[in-house]
Amino acid sequence: MALSSFDIDAPRWDQSTFMGRLKHFFNITDWRTALLPDSRLDEAKALVESCRAGSTPPGTTEEQLHYAKKLYDSAFHPDTGDRMNLIGRMSFQVPGGMAITGCMLQFYRTVPAVVFWQWVNQSFNALVNYTNRNAASPITTNTALATAVGLNLYTKKAPPLVARWVPFAAVAAANCVNIPMMRQHSNPGALKAAVKGITQVVISRITMAAPGMIILPIIMQRVEKYKFMQRITYLHGPIQVMMVGVFLVFMVPAACSLFPQRCSMAVSKLEPELRDSIMSQYGDGVQRVYFNKGL
Repeated sequence: MALSSFDIDAPRWDQSTFMGRLKHFFNITDWRTALLPDSRLDEAKALVESCRAGSTPPGTTEEQLHYAKKLYDSAFHPDTGDRMNLIGRMSFQVPGGMAITGCMLQFYRTVPAVVFWQWVNQSFNALVNYTNRNAASPITTNTALATAVGLNLYTKKAPPLVARWVPFAAVAAANCVNIPMMRQHSNPGALKAAVKGITQVVISRITMAAPGMIILPIIMQRVEKYKFMQRITYLHGPIQVMMVGVFLVFMVPAACSLFPQRCSMAVSKLEPELRDSIMSQYGDGVQRVYFNKGL
């Protein structure tokens, strides 16, 4: 292929299929890209923009363009083109998420520990929400804290495994409330489109956390009964952090792939005012509208 005709914004994989989206998100959520300096990311952005302008530097290969686009997609906002903060990038979900989730699963027995780690997790999620959706609405951590503390007290007399699932219940409840609150002022004239996009993001976020926070407690509940594990209690935390990392390496791209990033909705299903505005401007030529649902 001649690079002069190379469309750098065309999806490398078919985004209408789950497998195509999975390959795409495995590519851009690669945690190794979070280790690169800003100067390297800016070089990638410059190459992407030069390709868009039709002035690709001589000697540039197609593989170099693909890699530059990978770095660009992993670090720059799809709508604004601004470089996203490191902690809020999806490529930081594995290192950031594994540390926080591992600690939530390890320190679940006392109310102060539960409150602290839920606060840390929701602060992290707030930054991720802000970074991946250009919104400045405040976010509350009260939902996660109230759910976690309430369940922690309720499960004092419950089987130990039930208590280990408290962090996941709190995270799921918080996602159901905090993401809509964070994005409540986005698309004010397209409420139905916003509801569809936010619902898909909530489902993706819960799916991302579920395997590690549901399966790992079962594994730890069983292996902690062995004598060798009882002798290395100081390693239980690091072990859980590493195991959560293994889950997230696969679950971050898988959860992001559940729904197309470019969400769509039929014009006929939009609010009457918005539908009439589109019809008066474009007639029957526009049947669907498209929007970035965020991550």
